[in-house]
Amino acid sequence: MTDFSQVIQSLRGLVVSCQAPVDSPLHEPAVIAAMAQVAVNQGAAGVRIDTPTHVAAVRSRLDQPIIGLWKQKIPGFDVYITPQFHHAAKIAEAGADVIAIDATLRDRPNGATVAELIAQIHTDLNKPVMADVDSLEAAIAAVEAGADCVGTTLYGYTAETQHLSPPGFDLLTQMVKTLKIPVICEGGIASPEMARHAIELGATTVVVGTAITGIDLQVKAYRSVLAD
Repeated sequence: MTDFSQVIQSLRGLVVSCQAPVDSPLHEPAVIAAMAQVAVNQGAAGVRIDTPTHVAAVRSRLDQPIIGLWKQKIPGFDVYITPQFHHAAKIAEAGADVIAIDATLRDRPNGATVAELIAQIHTDLNKPVMADVDSLEAAIAAVEAGADCVGTTLYGYTAETQHLSPPGFDLLTQMVKTLKIPVICEGGIASPEMARHAIELGATTVVVGTAITGIDLQVKAYRSVLAD
């Protein structure tokens, strides 16, 4: 099997998630690509990008690593981050260096397993996998399934963790102590100080999205406290 450690290590430090709501003017591929270029120009190690169109737009501008994903809603299932292999294949074809997948313990379409999906991505696409999880149990299972790195991405976003608020520093600490592969802190990082704390807890990489690129949500937040 290919050793993907060099690719994962190239993402050490800050990764910026350049995404936007589908109804936002920021959702234009050229705008997403511009965000990504600004991020790497200012020292980000890489970017995290949703949809093949946006990955391709970013790839046309940047040589730096891209963590790619494709959010897809499938009726009857809660998994939505690159849920099936054909989604991963499109992301890889668009130019992603790492494929991010939902690696929670939730049911998947056609009875597929996380292990099967990771194995097919490794074998057929020759790409490393970032496992987005919500719990230590899911993280351990993802490692056993062959994931190359694991992120706290879905902490607070599943039925089992919806009562919890990211960032999942407790989960991050548990994962760092338990796992033998790189751990990524993603979700809820709202300041440089919080990002530094995640690194101090042992994260190899911190992914920051809304606090940097989420203009829609940031403006709403300001308006909510300034409204008459």
